[in-house]
Amino acid sequence: MGLKTFILDCWSWLNYKPVFHSAGGAPNRRAYPQAYSRWVPATDVRRLAAYTTMEAYHAAQAGPLAAIQTGTDDDRREYGDAAMLNEAIQAHILGRDQTIVVDGADNANTPKGDAGGQEHAQAVQDRLRAWAQDEQFAMRLQQAEHKAVVQGDGVYYLGWDPERERPRLQVTDPGFYFPEIGEDPSTDYPYRVHLAWDLPADPKRGLKDRMRRISWELAPIGVLHTTQYGDDGRLARLPVVGDDGTYTLTPGDTLDADGRWIQRQYPWNDKASRWTCYLTDATWLLEDLTGDMDVHNLPLSRADIAVRADGELLDRLDLMIDFVPVVHVPNTVPDAEEHWGRPALARVLQLLDDLAGTDTDSAHASATTGMPVIAASGLMTRRNNLQVKAGLVLELETGGRLDVLDTAGQLAELRRASQDLLDRLSANLRMPAVALGTADQSQLPSGYALALSMSPLDMMVATGRLARIHKYRLLLKMVQRLFMAGQHPNWTGPVVPAHLEFGPYTPTDVSAVLTDIATAYQAHLISLETALRLLTEAGWTIDDIDAEIERIQSRAFDQAGALADATGDQQAVRDFLNLKGAPPEQPPAVVLPQQVPQPPQPGRTPAEPGTAPGKGSAG
Repeated sequence: MGLKTFILDCWSWLNYKPVFHSAGGAPNRRAYPQAYSRWVPATDVRRLAAYTTMEAYHAAQAGPLAAIQTGTDDDRREYGDAAMLNEAIQAHILGRDQTIVVDGADNANTPKGDAGGQEHAQAVQDRLRAWAQDEQFAMRLQQAEHKAVVQGDGVYYLGWDPERERPRLQVTDPGFYFPEIGEDPSTDYPYRVHLAWDLPADPKRGLKDRMRRISWELAPIGVLHTTQYGDDGRLARLPVVGDDGTYTLTPGDTLDADGRWIQRQYPWNDKASRWTCYLTDATWLLEDLTGDMDVHNLPLSRADIAVRADGELLDRLDLMIDFVPVVHVPNTVPDAEEHWGRPALARVLQLLDDLAGTDTDSAHASATTGMPVIAASGLMTRRNNLQVKAGLVLELETGGRLDVLDTAGQLAELRRASQDLLDRLSANLRMPAVALGTADQSQLPSGYALALSMSPLDMMVATGRLARIHKYRLLLKMVQRLFMAGQHPNWTGPVVPAHLEFGPYTPTDVSAVLTDIATAYQAHLISLETALRLLTEAGWTIDDIDAEIERIQSRAFDQAGALADATGDQQAVRDFLNLKGAPPEQPPAVVLPQQVPQPPQPGRTPAEPGTAPGKGSAG
């Protein structure tokens, strides 16, 4: 009977579309050819098709995609509502600005606490911000978050660049991301990750259709391997054999107490580890991929292995790190025992389809309203294919008449239907009209009512940021570890927890916030560091909080005087005012000799003030 198979998974919200959920529950092959590449696992076909579908909505091409299944083009109107909503959601989740903050760095100038740890946190924060500037992290962030919001998932990957002496950050399409996720629910991260994609043929260069796969794998540490020519004359990574005929360990590696495992002391771990990450970069001809093969079990014997610029073969290259430098950022908190996120518009696609249908009907109705259909009877001159134009004069016989088909009422009803769909779309997305910038400014409610109307947006933003907080902590942790693994001279000491702080996303009454913060600071309820951080969150432009604190304290002479009176510590006062160098030597305090009063002598009157000694006062 042609019934569809019922499938309930991470992408079931697309089952209503025939192009995605055809007979048997499989996406249409002609609509999603990349999802059916011979190396793509069957379990990933629906995921890749969902990514393509969401990008089609964002590009206002959902109609042409659906027409592949139906075979008809219904002149569908798509006015960019999906792109507008995606960009608004992304902007609200990220906020007006994003700042890398290291835990404990804001207290670096306070006299209390662990001064050494605070100084190290401050130094790490400055280096991470400098790295973000060099790597254009703000742009990479926008690229990855666009993928996450539109498609549901974003992917970063990192690698050490010895020439630039810093980790390089790259963003890739989630359709290239193939993690090996086991059935053990206790596993937090995949131990093996592939990035794979097709390379089209290039007849001019004599290249056939190929696929490339870059793999990272966590595995036990092995013996030392180097790139050598094998017996077959081809380059290969072969183990190094010592003079005594035994395999050689990588310098710094040791055997454990049992002599069974090789262990390595990483600078960021307290204990030695027996794990390392191996990198493989290989390319296959598609014609060689036959039989039961997919991205997870491709034979390296048929592959062309890439060679690094220094001549090292990228075949299980030991990266000297104990983590996979790939970070997956979901748009939403994944369901229990799931790995994938959900696009921002996943649950309102049918509303977008209905809105596009209403817009299409409105466009057709506006044509008959602007160029109405006229029925004429009793024309004095018989005319065929009469076209109504400006300035046209028609002569009618006695009893003749003109009848005009008025479709203005239907057009107005269609426009009201479009507005109703937009209101429902806004409610289901938890994006009020004021957040989209479509609210009538003259109809805005009171401030309290406006704050209540923004509460759904607050929940949506809080949920989106919750899905990202840990991922960006992990990314910044990997950056610090890669700096230490690359033995950068400025990166020493322990790895410090760092996070990405998202800025405000709603308009703020800056004057009221300033008054509240100033009152709390003067009442000693918050510190200067907290006050400045709250001001930056409210929209004040403060490039460097620590530098701003130094400038403020260097002019706070009244507080410096109070500090001197309270402690008597001259060095503490100089540190507070950020005065450099040693304090000037102070001369000893002048001690005046104490005047001892002379006892009165017999026959003399004690001297009055203002008179010579020994003489009485006048009169």
